[in-house]
Amino acid sequence: MRGSRDLVTTAGRAGLNGRDDGKRAAAVFDALGSGYEKAFAHSEAHHRSLEWLLGRLTPGSRVLDVGSGTGRPTAAALTGAGHEVLGVDVSPVMVELASRQVPEATFRCSDVRELPLDEDSFHAVCVYFSLLQMDRGEQAALLGRLARALLPGGSLVLATVPLDVEGVDAVFMGQPVRVTSFAGEDLVEVVAGAGLTVLAEENVLFTPDHPEAVPEPHLFLYCGRE
Repeated sequence: MRGSRDLVTTAGRAGLNGRDDGKRAAAVFDALGSGYEKAFAHSEAHHRSLEWLLGRLTPGSRVLDVGSGTGRPTAAALTGAGHEVLGVDVSPVMVELASRQVPEATFRCSDVRELPLDEDSFHAVCVYFSLLQMDRGEQAALLGRLARALLPGGSLVLATVPLDVEGVDAVFMGQPVRVTSFAGEDLVEVVAGAGLTVLAEENVLFTPDHPEAVPEPHLFLYCGRE
């Protein structure tokens, strides 16, 4: 899930997420479609993080966009600046939308946990709100793989909802989800354990453009692989 709290808890702790969460997440974002882009399009923190990333990339850089959604704003901004983007998303609807809206990028419908990733192959990785339907072990393992997929000196931007929750059933923009996350300081430790250095962080409150939305905390981590 990419964004949460427009979250209304329905059942408290519900046990750890299972491997079927890829299918569950796909169903959620198939249903949301372009409505997700509309709800989050005005996130100034997201745009600031992209500006930071673009300022660190040399022309023609290779970028992996994990949970690429509709392709906007992330893949669109990166390809518009002349970079090569591979977007990965579990939702066929999102991949179809992104392929149509950002034809300059390549999009693949896949669970990133099962995607082969060569080490030292990307100049940058974007992870915008795409870990929240994985359990904590899967999040930590994936961050380790993503760090190793970066070239030395590469950059990673990670955005999430910094909550100390594990396997909580909730409703997000009208869709049932199961959410797991870390408190902010714990996530920083996980990122450091993956082999990345947190260069900067930004905490904001953001209200999605959706009738059921409430202000939600967003954490953006700006990371580098030394």
